[in-house]
Amino acid sequence: MSPRLLPAFTCALLLLTSAAATVHAGVTPEPQAVIEGSNDPVAAMWQRVQRGEATLDATSEKAFLTSVLRELKVPVESQVLVFSKTSLQNSHISPRTPRAVYFNEECYLGWVQGAHGVMELIGMDGVRGPQFYTLTIPTQKDEKPELGRSEQCFSCHEGSRTNNVKGMLVRSVYTDATGQPQLQDGSFLSTHESPLHERWGGWYVTGRHGNDFHMGNITVTVDEKSPGRDIQLDRKAGANVLDLSPYIDVRAYLTGSSDLVALMVLEHQCSMHNLLTAANEQCRQAMLRQAEFQKAFGEKVTDTPQGSALGVFNSHVDKLLHHLLFSGEYELKDDGVEGDVAFQDAFRTNRRENVEGKSLKDFQLRTRLFKNRCSYMIYSASFDALPPQLKTMLYTRLTAVLNGTDTSEDFAHLSASERENILAILRETKKDFPRK
Repeated sequence: MSPRLLPAFTCALLLLTSAAATVHAGVTPEPQAVIEGSNDPVAAMWQRVQRGEATLDATSEKAFLTSVLRELKVPVESQVLVFSKTSLQNSHISPRTPRAVYFNEECYLGWVQGAHGVMELIGMDGVRGPQFYTLTIPTQKDEKPELGRSEQCFSCHEGSRTNNVKGMLVRSVYTDATGQPQLQDGSFLSTHESPLHERWGGWYVTGRHGNDFHMGNITVTVDEKSPGRDIQLDRKAGANVLDLSPYIDVRAYLTGSSDLVALMVLEHQCSMHNLLTAANEQCRQAMLRQAEFQKAFGEKVTDTPQGSALGVFNSHVDKLLHHLLFSGEYELKDDGVEGDVAFQDAFRTNRRENVEGKSLKDFQLRTRLFKNRCSYMIYSASFDALPPQLKTMLYTRLTAVLNGTDTSEDFAHLSASERENILAILRETKKDFPRK
């Protein structure tokens, strides 16, 4: 086994926190053992490679990366760059050599140029949640890539920030000129609710956003002699950057951008994935506990949540509904944002349109991210794998909001016309969504 699989990467795949995938030292897993029991895009890709149905181009590091992205159907245009040191690949990460992250709805990939020839991947299994892997990049002519995985390092990747399940998150950190995050000064968890001035510390950000400044593209200076540790961050200096060539050698990457719209989509998607994983796991556990109690008391085992199990289901329905409908989303200022059209086109390639040509992937970008505010993640494998009882309850609540029966203030941001549009889209494009 390649020694490049042996280190345990702690905070891998950016501070989009993913777990590093490794195998135990001295153990060479069989190719099938690595993906055994997994039903995710990375496992599916590896099966194709092992059967000779797919070839990963090892002629260069960038060619290998490109071929992996192609096999995973991850668009190159999704690239975002993070320069904060957030893994044991720290020696390779800096403001001059940021980590590149790519994603689609079902997987995430992180790559650092020259970082011991290892890339990190997350594949979403609808039932089991995120599956963490590393893939070695061949550096010798006859060397073959190796896929590894581990369940280590979840002290970073499983906690309150990820709804107490394995998950991903996008964090914004104060970062110094060497790329070192200044965690003693705090950090921000970025979601679609976050104001821009708290987002993207330690990231490169390309695109226009007017005078609503963020933390990206810049590093902090710290006056250690000042009482109370004085941090200075000139947000204006990193604003409205369209060209990263003054910061990095863009030729080293697949594209020259780190698009702010891609970052906004990533933030929403990571939070949605975590909520779906938590709902799936915790509701299934609640039903198992209910069955155990019913058996213990000689009662008939039912598949309808009752008592404490019902409470768990209702809690997750509420959380999912709020995130699906972008409740609490930050309102964009100053005529909104303008990102790379190439990402938007790539992202919308698999959109599901109704007869009027409307979809949940239509961008608005003036005051909010999407035109029709129901998450496109409703089409994801993670959503489809929700327990049927939970999905029925969620659809009932969702329909009530969209048809105007539910007049809760939490969804007052949705106009009557937007609700009608969303309802029409779902009824025409989501097979199991109630037609009435």
